Amino acid sequence: MERAADQGLPAAPPPGADPFARLAALAAPHGLRLAGIAPLEAGDGLPPRLRSAALLAPDEPGFWTRFSASPEAGDGRPDPLDRWSHRVIGRLACALGGKAAFPFGGPPWRPFIAWALRTGRIWSSPVGLLVDNTAGLWVSLRGAVLLPDPAPPPPAESPPCQGCPAPCLSACPPRALTAAGYDVPACHAFLDGPAGVPCRTDGCRVRRACPVGQGRRPAAQAAFHMRAFHP
Repeated sequence: MERAADQGLPAAPPPGADPFARLAALAAPHGLRLAGIAPLEAGDGLPPRLRSAALLAPDEPGFWTRFSASPEAGDGRPDPLDRWSHRVIGRLACALGGKAAFPFGGPPWRPFIAWALRTGRIWSSPVGLLVDNTAGLWVSLRGAVLLPDPAPPPPAESPPCQGCPAPCLSACPPRALTAAGYDVPACHAFLDGPAGVPCRTDGCRVRRACPVGQGRRPAAQAAFHMRAFHP
């Protein structure tokens, strides 16, 4: 196994330090933030020695600059962001003696939504998308580091939707994404037309409507994800 320094990672805080603080420190230079820590359960289908899932999310807006300078972003091969995530988070897991997990590349499909909701820092929004107090509806998870350390008690945070006028509920022009659910064919049909250009270039209007996380996601990053969803 290569040492973290041999893999181009910064030196971790010393052994014996809080493993989650070590992970946060190692992830930060890659533009990733520790979005939450979930306790693992027997139904997750993982070895019993693993007790927690530390979820990693883009720390925007700086994340996109870091990813754009990566080998994966410029090699012209498919799925550059997934390949970048696999490389970077895999090395982070190795540096901490854990196991990497990803929301792509299954089966098996790991229960990332359930893990997110267990953290006490990520919630379901009125439109069903995940939301947190940092990124709002832009919250996304690139992967997790599974560790033998128990998850700490959930923080005393309240969801950002409390007291919010919920502009997300009426932001979708074709009414494809509302409290009633997500009509994926209607969304794609709208994106095919000229009225869908702002969604394709700047990202989903529902996500953009959230008061939390305004200005976090660069337009280039939003357009990248929309191209993956709607080629």
